[in-house]
Amino acid sequence: MGIGSLTLPSPPQFVILSLLLLCAFGEAVDPFACDPKDAVTAGFPFCKVSMPMSDRVNDLVGRLTLQEKVRLLINGAAPIPRLGIKGYEWWSEALHGVSDVGPGTKFGGAFPGATSFPQVISTAASFNATLWEAIGRVVSDEARAMYNGGSAGLTYWSPNVNIFRDPRWGRGQETPGEDPVLAGTYAAYYVKGLQGNDGDRLKVAACCKHFTAYDLDNWNGVDRFHFNAQVSKQDIEDTFDVPFKMCVQDGNVASVMCSYNEVNGVPTCADPNLLRNTVRGQWKLDGYIVSDCDSVGVFYNTQHYTTTPEQAAADAIKAGLDLDCGPFLAQHSEDAVKQGLLNEVDINNALVNTLRVQMRLGMFDGEPSVQPFGKLGPKDVCTPSNQELALEAARQGIVLLKNSGVSLPLSHRRHRTVAVIGPNSDATVSMIGNYAGVACGYTSPLQGIGSYVKTIHQLGCANVACRDDKLFSAAIDAARQADATVLVMGLDQSIEAEFRDRTGLLLPGRQQELVSKVAKASKGPTVLVLMSGGPIDVSFAKNDPRIGAILWAGYPGQAGGAAIADVLYGTTNPGGKLPMTWYPQDYVSNLAMTDMAMRSSRRRNYPGRTYRFYKGPVVYPFAHGLSYTNFVHTIVNAPHVVTVPLDGHRRSGNATVLGKAIKVNHARCNKLSLGLQVNVKNTGSKDGTHTMLVFSTPPAGHWAPSKQLVAFVKVYVPARSEQQVGISIHVCKFLSVVDRSGVRRIPIGLHRIHIGDVKHSVSLEAATLGV
Repeated sequence: MGIGSLTLPSPPQFVILSLLLLCAFGEAVDPFACDPKDAVTAGFPFCKVSMPMSDRVNDLVGRLTLQEKVRLLINGAAPIPRLGIKGYEWWSEALHGVSDVGPGTKFGGAFPGATSFPQVISTAASFNATLWEAIGRVVSDEARAMYNGGSAGLTYWSPNVNIFRDPRWGRGQETPGEDPVLAGTYAAYYVKGLQGNDGDRLKVAACCKHFTAYDLDNWNGVDRFHFNAQVSKQDIEDTFDVPFKMCVQDGNVASVMCSYNEVNGVPTCADPNLLRNTVRGQWKLDGYIVSDCDSVGVFYNTQHYTTTPEQAAADAIKAGLDLDCGPFLAQHSEDAVKQGLLNEVDINNALVNTLRVQMRLGMFDGEPSVQPFGKLGPKDVCTPSNQELALEAARQGIVLLKNSGVSLPLSHRRHRTVAVIGPNSDATVSMIGNYAGVACGYTSPLQGIGSYVKTIHQLGCANVACRDDKLFSAAIDAARQADATVLVMGLDQSIEAEFRDRTGLLLPGRQQELVSKVAKASKGPTVLVLMSGGPIDVSFAKNDPRIGAILWAGYPGQAGGAAIADVLYGTTNPGGKLPMTWYPQDYVSNLAMTDMAMRSSRRRNYPGRTYRFYKGPVVYPFAHGLSYTNFVHTIVNAPHVVTVPLDGHRRSGNATVLGKAIKVNHARCNKLSLGLQVNVKNTGSKDGTHTMLVFSTPPAGHWAPSKQLVAFVKVYVPARSEQQVGISIHVCKFLSVVDRSGVRRIPIGLHRIHIGDVKHSVSLEAATLGV
């Protein structure tokens, strides 16, 4: 699809300023270490690129004093002048663009801004792994450029891959949604985009956070610093840890961040079972483990997990923590060694992990300008192609929730004047959500729609809180005059944010009243556009025949207004799908955010969480999303039986096959997959990109979810044509379930595969093979 002059923001003045400042950037930033101009330090073995990296790391660690070592255990790592090493700030963020959160990044001068992509929850709605990796590549280009200019670091504590378990969570917007396979796939592809594909060398170092079972910030008097998440082994293995495992094993991420909360009574940053045994031991993390900011201080000062600060420092490092975001380890680790609570070799092991990442980034390779990515600079930030990708990402993330009587797309001929109403109608900064930076420029919804037709603009509410009706009458009058009405409502960071969980799911204040009154007065079609990270109960609008269409735009990034207008006018055929369930308000009325159980329980009158375990009424289900055309699926080829081979020494009579479910680690999983060939036919009159989601319903049992996502793919299908799509489903990864003991098993028997309205049954059968 072409971008066109109507939808791409014209280059902001500061992009031109950046180009003018390029001359000032001509002088290369001095090397972090191993400066070839310093004959003394450049000759150290740890500076010799020809040596094996492990030898270089060990050489450097061996030259450090204990006092120097402890000052490298924190995000604001101290310089070591005698070895020619500068100080380094580890904390930078790049959740959906280079961010100004964290002290590692500074905007201004040659870098006044960076491309701000849609918030993660919006990008996840595209279900497009190729897009996620492409965004990661652009973000890392811009991050490297800023590093080369002395304005950023190379270690980015992104993405957030926690499960969006409760719809009220203020940080749900940062995540890829409620499904663990979706979140894990997003993590792997975004990380690949950020870190690059140059073998062991890193473009930037990504970080998957917050490990684990972290999805409450501040609700009903309980905050993340005091919360002890009581989580079953089943839910840990089956839900909460899945995205992190995929991030480490499939994405090869360079870092994992532990969270503030306790899990079953143990702070995550002090739990050797989570950090040393699981992340590094089982999953084989090649990188470092970092604390959320001041987490070590929190588990000493707030959670009172240890009686002394030295014991807290020792517990964290011995558990597997390598780096502290905060001063705590620098302040107390040396005394922990002197008191015999910690061995210096434990500190050495932590430094090996952090220093190896810095060496993989090229920080000890001397002159930055002659290294890979060393030529990136201001000219590579906020480029037209980068901004075009931000626009395309926003288009792909928009979800059409309702379209009665073909209310959309709007017509240039019939809808020449459009009333644009609502507190988010002229939004700019609100469109980029949280953990954002300074955008290259903005196109608000009002500007986007105004590029197509004449507009009449009224806010209707002064802000999203919408506490009074003072502006209602002007908005109602505008709707009476216009040929069509677009209401841009929803939330912003004043309602949902870090440390700000919602109390309910309804539109804030009197927004619902405004929408209903405007829809009643409108002389043409009324379209409701919602900006939010979390789901909203808009049952009133879903059931109101005067509201013809509803779009969810999430937080669509710097070009969000252009993308919304493109969908409203049919330049873009929407293909987004909801990455989370939209529940009715009643769902949370008596549901504690602190209850971590995923599965429903009749005994407790507990509804369960997410589409995998909740079977009650919804406003809109997970994966809901309409199009301006119609797609029909036909399964062309699929097996009816798949044999699961067991190791030869396994016998069906033992615990391997318990209740007709094989332990995954007893099966020969390597290339065991279920292959499908599916025809996707576009029976409508508009070209479109279809989001094809594949679900599986395992054999009935207490362990199993009602259904689970096992694959997804994007396919472009022109009008009245069809495309064949091949899908491969890894049996052990995606057709398995987890028993109550936290053991992953493959259910033997009939699995039902769902693709839209089409169902296919496949039987999994166990077979013992010779050794």
